[in-house]
Amino acid sequence: MIRKAHPLIFLMSFFSLLFLSSAKAHHSHSMFDLEKEVTITGTVTSFLFRNPHCFLYVDVEDESGNIINYWIEMAPIPRMIQNGVSIKTFQSGDTVTVNMHPLNDGRPGGNYTTIVTADGNIYD
Repeated sequence: MIRKAHPLIFLMSFFSLLFLSSAKAHHSHSMFDLEKEVTITGTVTSFLFRNPHCFLYVDVEDESGNIINYWIEMAPIPRMIQNGVSIKTFQSGDTVTVNMHPLNDGRPGGNYTTIVTADGNIYD
């Protein structure tokens, strides 16, 4: 009986380790310039309160009057809840000021460090 179970135990262990390693995988923050921090102020267009990360989308007017939509990567839901953020914290039309580490490639977006709402609430 033990000899027959041996291959089965091996296979179960192999697949458990295979799936465990992928569950622990996480992307790096190498896409963000962690040496630089920029600040934008604009109007919330969308807030995605979901895992693996929440995302905030903000329209910002540039010097030429063009509207640029920034996407801001935030933390996972449990951490956002710890920081006082709920699914209703950011609504379309809200004005926010976002401090973030920008994307290395120059696209409009980044990884947030703090978000300040029009009424002065600070989320970090």
